This record gives sequence, C-alpha cells and structure tokens, in this order.
Amino acid sequence: MHSDAHGQVDAALYVVATPLGNLRDITLRALDVLGAVDAVAAEDTRVTRRLMSHYGLRTPRLALHQHNEARAAAEIVRRIQAGEAIAYVTDAGTPGISDPGAVLVARVRAAGLRVVPVPGPSAVSAALSAAGVSDPHFLFYGFLPAKTSARRDALAILAPLPYRLVFFEAPQRIGQSLADMAQVLGPEREVVIARELTKVFENFHSCALADAPRWLSEDPNRSRGEFVLIVQGAAQAPVRAEGAGEHALEVLLRELPLKQSVQLAAQISGARKNALYARALELKRDR
Repeated sequence: MHSDAHGQVDAALYVVATPLGNLRDITLRALDVLGAVDAVAAEDTRVTRRLMSHYGLRTPRLALHQHNEARAAAEIVRRIQAGEAIAYVTDAGTPGISDPGAVLVARVRAAGLRVVPVPGPSAVSAALSAAGVSDPHFLFYGFLPAKTSARRDALAILAPLPYRLVFFEAPQRIGQSLADMAQVLGPEREVVIARELTKVFENFHSCALADAPRWLSEDPNRSRGEFVLIVQGAAQAPVRAEGAGEHALEVLLRELPLKQSVQLAAQISGARKNALYARALELKRDR
C-alpha cells in the first residue's frame, strides 16, 4: 500500500493537482508526494521549479507536455516498472482536464501499473463554487475551437442542451468567443465570466451574453488572463411537451372519448390542455 504522509511512496504514477495561481493552495499531501517521488514530470519545468523552490523541494524534474507526451510516457512507464515513483503536474490545476496527462495516465494503466490521484485545485469547481448558479447539472466543455466556423458549429450542437455550459477561454479569443455565444446560443442567456481565479486580479461578472462584449471593451484589463465562462443552459422547450402531448393524444383517441383523451394527454405530457383540445378537434375532423 502506498504511503505519502511520511516521505515514502510506492512505485506508481501520482497525478498531482497544483495551485491555479495562489501558491498557498497546494495540499499538504501534494507537498509530501512531490518531495518523496523519484522524479516530477511537468508540463513546463520552469513553472514547476517556481512552485517547488517556494516549498524547498529539490526533486528532479522532467518535461512532459502535449508535444512529447507519447515519447515521455514510454520513458515514465519504464521507470515505474523499474520500481520508481513518478509524479505528474501541469502548470496549474488538475492534470488531464483540458491539459496534458490523459495519454500518460492511459499508458501507465495499460502497462498494468498503478495511478494515484492527489486531488486539489480545479478551475472548474473553483468557478462554479463562487458563481452562484444553482442548477443541479453542468456540462464541462473546456476550450472551444480556435477557428470561428468550427467554434460556431460546436456551439450549435450545445445550444439545445438544458445544462449550464462551462468553458475555458484564452485572453486572445475571449471577445470573439463571447460574441459567437451571443449569436449562436442566444443574446438573453446569462453568462458568469470568471477571470484570473485565485490570482491578484480575480474577478467575477454576471450579465446577459448580449452585454458581455461591451463589458469587456469598457476596460482593456478585462480581456487579460485566463477565463472560465459559465453559460445558462437552454430553457426547457415547451415544444417538447406539446410534441409528447400530441403523441399521447393520438394514442388515447383510438380508445377513449375526446374529452378524456385530452385530460389524460395533458397529465402525461405537461402540455397545455387548450392546445391539445384544439388539436384533438383537428384530428377528429381529419378522420
């Protein structure tokens, strides 16, 4: 059994979450693991060096990023097979979530080796926790495509979904992405713009998508930093209830009187009784 509380770790890959910006957000367990492993694989070794030197950790580092992930993963698998413990960290937050790491984890697991999560900061949960949205469900999308046409196509697929939509966005695309969201998802939907989480200029702003581009343009600083966007889901379309109601009505009219059919179809589907009654008269006339 691995033990990371007292400076000893078993041969395994430890997937370690690191701070989004505020270095105090590291967990005690993460510090134990980073100090005890044989090596720390990092998305950017310079970023990780700053974190580790802040806490006086001198564990050797090696680079694993999206451009060398497959090659570096093979090396890490070999090292774990040889009995070493290796940690993996990205520049900020939890690895493998809109960040490199998934290929590495898959390779280590495929080799029959152990993968141990060391949980901690995540921009998704940090943004949602302070956004004040009470919907029970959200869909995490991550980064939208960089090209306008592909981005709009992706948004069109998401448009009918009734869940809060959570995106990451980079500063150079934030204005264009918000404009496309207003156009494709609808200008009236609410967006919570969470910027620079846990950093000095952390900021949350809620508005309709239609108003977001203007809010951004009022201050050039508002387009700086890393963004999490939380967009209201589609309103549950009453059209669906009407469609379900009509289907129920057609089935019931084959067996029951008109008035009873309308009443039951409304109860079953939640569709409006008046609309179903009018439709029932049409169906009867057509027959």
